[in-house]
This record gives sequence, structure tokens and C-alpha cells, in this order.
Amino acid sequence: MTSNSTEKPLHCLVTGATGYIGGRLVPELLEAGHRVRCMARSPEKLRDYPWAGDVEVVRGDVTDTASVTSAMADIDVAYYLVHALTTGADFEETDRRSATVFAESARTRGVGRIVYLGGLTPPGVPERELSPHLRSRAEVGRILLASGVPATALRAAVIIGSGSASFEMLRYLTERLPVMVTPSWVSTRIQPIAVRDVLRYLVGSARMPREVSRAFDIGGPDIITYSEMMQRYAEVAALRHRLILPVPVLTPRLSSHWIGLVTPVPRSIARPLAESLRYEVVCREHEIVKYVPDGPGQPFTFEKALRLALQRVREARVTTRWSSASVPGVPSDPLPTDPDWAGGSLYTDVRELEVDASPEALWKVIEGIGGDHGWYSFPLAWAMRGWFDRLVGGVGLRRGRRDTDRLRVGDSLDFWRVEEIQPGRLLRLRAEMRLPGLAWLEMYAERDEQGRAHYRQRALFHPRGLLGHAYWWSVSPFHAIVFGGMARNIARAAAGVPSSSGERGALSR
Repeated sequence: MTSNSTEKPLHCLVTGATGYIGGRLVPELLEAGHRVRCMARSPEKLRDYPWAGDVEVVRGDVTDTASVTSAMADIDVAYYLVHALTTGADFEETDRRSATVFAESARTRGVGRIVYLGGLTPPGVPERELSPHLRSRAEVGRILLASGVPATALRAAVIIGSGSASFEMLRYLTERLPVMVTPSWVSTRIQPIAVRDVLRYLVGSARMPREVSRAFDIGGPDIITYSEMMQRYAEVAALRHRLILPVPVLTPRLSSHWIGLVTPVPRSIARPLAESLRYEVVCREHEIVKYVPDGPGQPFTFEKALRLALQRVREARVTTRWSSASVPGVPSDPLPTDPDWAGGSLYTDVRELEVDASPEALWKVIEGIGGDHGWYSFPLAWAMRGWFDRLVGGVGLRRGRRDTDRLRVGDSLDFWRVEEIQPGRLLRLRAEMRLPGLAWLEMYAERDEQGRAHYRQRALFHPRGLLGHAYWWSVSPFHAIVFGGMARNIARAAAGVPSSSGERGALSR
């Protein structure tokens, strides 16, 4: 989308810029000629985005009135793209409070328009009977529309795009299960929409006339069942026809466990997705076209959206993923070596090796770790740790990577997240698995006096309570095998020497 040279650029505030939609919306707004300010709880997570130097980034939390009001200074259009979906049982209250703060701050600052992306709700179903996820999305939309500020609330069902949770759920279920026993919701009608159309409507909403303040249903041209979606995916991906056997006994709760076992999407996200799919979610109108006209071939068909998403995945050009956003409930305490560390016990495991390779070769191996490349040490042990994490409600090991070779701050990496990266020198990962404490893994590529590579690896664990201490001592006997093997095999990989049998190998995916 390109800007109209006769129109004055708008100053846009984007919340949720570290998330799946927000991270894609920012470059679209820039391309449309607008100025962009991003508000994030952790601004450093936006540091390595390709557009980071073209935007203003401010620190803030949507639940904090002072920071939101400050972020809205001189803003024309404020995008609300956050939700508290997996923050716990009280996520509806958190969503309610955040939307109220956002609405009041926008009114106080004289913002010209609020734009919100919510969920499509089924016709004829009382709001109180909706799933908590859909109910909360609808309530947030009402709060923003009642703010006194002109607002646009876009309502979408399943969003299809490379890296979206809905697309990856569909992809893994179809690819891994040629025969599947499925919940009855696979027969429910859905109107999916391509992420490119969602972004087009979001950008176009910025210039709606001031007198327009309402919700709009947005969707693609296809109305299909989830079962048909899987069969069409199989066709586009050149897979055999899938045998799908719906049964009524799989509740959304059981479905979420089933989805969690088969796909990288954790149960905390799979459950609200499954609950939402129980309802028929079909657009009741397409009046958005009055203000954001569809061009030729728009909106995209379901097959076209699938082909584009698959192409991006195969070319490793996934710009954001559903896992881009931080995992709620994971503490963001500073690294124990930081000056403001609160103190307490700290366990470490340090490994150092001279590497018969250049530091550049070593760094290439370090930055490529995880995902399909594996962890260079006993794949079965890592896989079992991932399975256990999913059993206790964690993210597990199968989130993989956004890019097969390059990392940036904030990227999810299996059950880790990139906390710091100094290209050519340091990769620091923070654990997002369920642990009785805080854990980090650091990998350094250093240069010795002869110009050869020196590899340094450090695992750190700050225990929480007696259970945390017990956890460390229970796993420490295996560190020589797991962390020692990792260090040796990373060094061998950098030097181009084949690893010893049984230790090297990527995890099965």
C-alpha cells in the first residue's frame, strides 16, 4: 500500500508491536507514509527489527495510565493490538482494565481515531454464552467504541498467514495426521481471512471519516468448515486426501490437549482457539469496503492465502510468528550479572573450549542453534524435556525458530527466548519452560591471541525456594553429558569435524 501524496501523513501509535500482527503492521504503516511510534513493555525486543531505525519506541504498559497517556502525545491514530489471553484465569479483567485505560488516555490526549482488531462473534449467541476469549474480545471492542473517540473495531475469524497460530495449527494437524479423529467443531462453518487483507484493512482504517465509529466484520471470500480447510491445505501442500472422523466427545479442553500434542501451539493458546471454533463465525456484512476498497483479487481466496503462507515458510521469510509475543507469566528479572540484580543463590555451569576454526565459523553455528538444527547434544534428552514441559502447561520444545539462520532479540527459540544478541560474539537465551526459578544460557564466540575461536558456554539458574534448589541438584549430574556434549559438538561443527555417534543430530519434528 502506498501513500497518497496529497494527504498529510498521520502519526500512529502501535501497541503490541512485538506481536504477530503488530510486528507486520508497523512496516505497512511506514510504507503508507505515516510516522510510527511503538509502545512496548520491553523496547529492546524491537531493536533488531528491520524497521526499528524508522520508528520511535517508548516504554509502556497498557495497564498503566501514565505511560499510555504519555505515549499518546501528538498521536492521530492509536492501534490497540494487545490482549491478555493467557495471563491466567483473570485475563478478562486484565483486558477490561487495559482497554479502559487506553480509551480514557486517547480521549484525554485528543487522539483522532482508535483502531482495534478483535474477533468475529457468532450471530444469535448471547455474549454471556460465548467462550471467555470471544466474550473478552467483544467487550474490549465495546469499551473502545464507547470511548468518545472515533473508533474502528475490525472483527476477524481465522487469520491465515505464515507464522500465525491458526495457520500453524492447521498446517501441523494436516501434515502430521493423514487419519485423524477430530472434535465436532471441524464441521462448523468459518470465514477465514488472509493476513495481508487484515493489514490492508488496518492501514486503511486510519483514514476513515471522523463521523464513522463502528465495528466491521472482515473476512475472505470463502465460507468453509475446518474439515474443508484441512483438505484444501492437503491439496495445496501436495499431500494425500486426509481421512477425518469427527466425534462429539472431544470437548474444547480435550481438543486443546490434542492440538498441543500434535502442533507447536501450546495448550494455553490452543484452548481459546478451539473454543472459538465451536461457533459459526461468518461475516454478516462487508461494509468496510465503503472506506477501504477492495482491489482486483482482494480479498484473497483461502487457497491463495495458503499458497502465500507456505511459500514464505519454505523460503524462510516469516517476518513474525504467533510466538513473537512474550509468554505471559514468565518473569523478566534482569540477568544475575546485572548491577541491579536483587541477589540470592545462583548456580552456574561453565564450559570453555579452544576451537579449530575461525570465530566467524563458530558464530554461524551458535546463531543457527535450535529449531531444525537441534541442540548439539542428545536429541532424546532435549525432546523429553520439551514433552515434560508441555505436560505441565509450558510451551515445549517445538516452537522452533522464526528464521533458520538468523536471530534477533525477542525471537522465540524452542523453549527459550533471545534476550541478548551481539552479532559475532554473544547469544543469551532466557528459559520460558516451566521451572522453579529463572534460567539463562549464554554462548560466546571469542578470539584468542592466535586468531582462533574460543568457545565459552554458561548456564545460569536462580532457584525459587527449596524446590528450585532441589531441581538444580537433581539435574546437575547430567550437566556434564548435556552441556558438556553441547560444547564439544558445537566446537566440532564449527571446525567441520563430524560429531561422535549418538550426540549430534537435530530433533525430530
